[in-house]
Amino acid sequence: MKGFSIGYRTLKTAIGAAISIGLAEYFGLDFFTSAGILTILSIQTTKRKSLHEVYTRVLASIIGMMMAFLFFEGVAYHPIVLGCMILVFLPVLVMLKITPAFVSSVVIILHIFHTGNFTTGLLMNELSLMLIGFGTGLALNIYMPDIKHRLEKYRIRIEELYTAIFVEIEKYLRNGDTSWDGKELVEAVEVLNLAKSLAFQDVENHLTRRENLYYMYFDIREQQLEIIERVLPKITDLPVIVDQAELVADFLADMSQNINSGNTANKYREKLGVVKAEFAKLPLPTTHEAFVAMASLYQFIEEMDLYLAKKRDFKGLSPSRKHFKKKSNAEN
Repeated sequence: MKGFSIGYRTLKTAIGAAISIGLAEYFGLDFFTSAGILTILSIQTTKRKSLHEVYTRVLASIIGMMMAFLFFEGVAYHPIVLGCMILVFLPVLVMLKITPAFVSSVVIILHIFHTGNFTTGLLMNELSLMLIGFGTGLALNIYMPDIKHRLEKYRIRIEELYTAIFVEIEKYLRNGDTSWDGKELVEAVEVLNLAKSLAFQDVENHLTRRENLYYMYFDIREQQLEIIERVLPKITDLPVIVDQAELVADFLADMSQNINSGNTANKYREKLGVVKAEFAKLPLPTTHEAFVAMASLYQFIEEMDLYLAKKRDFKGLSPSRKHFKKKSNAEN
């Protein structure tokens, strides 16, 4: 079982319900407790979601009141009429793609049904409940906790994992060490999924911004991880360790110590070009096994060039100093 904890959304929900009910009661509104329900429904995980939820719920409630007037005043205040109205009302919400707003709009509709008389006073009462309930929810959702420090933790962890992965590949190329269990690959997938989800949440909390550098960064890292996973078998299945392996190992040693959130991918692509040139100078293989090993290494180099190219257009992050202590500003 998870430990007991109170998150920001839970805290805002509790405070919002209390405030909206208190305000509705203070202004003498009928069904004042319903203001709390409307507030609870409008508290969402992001500002953009909250704004969208309020918009759809207000729209659905207005449509619901119009249909309630037509059905109840035009026919009768009877449970069967209520059921018939819902049979028509719900498909309308589906057509408008605002089905999640059904619950809040039904709250308003049931107030009208319970009263049994659609008056101007009742209309103003329901509109006031909506104003207080939804308005309180929106006001509280203006504040969202800063999540950059959490994104920084994910960034740092990803870079540590990538460093560890390349160090293990380097060790294998130098001395044939096969003791690595690959756990960093599994953790990298998990961390990237969490990081991208959190970064997307940050996008949703900025109403005028459609992109997030952290999301772009983690998305690029995810694409790079796919390349790493694809290329690993080309290295781990080498039939023999050839002289060219030392060149690749030296490159990986350099690159593994300079993995961070800056962007000098072109610098490392140039270094990779030097490796290719040195690769071509070495003697041709004399055995089939050596030829296969050399071909696999060359293919690995080509994949690493693609790995670096994934980030060539990324302008880089600007992590805070307390999170970013690496001396080098190189990126790969």
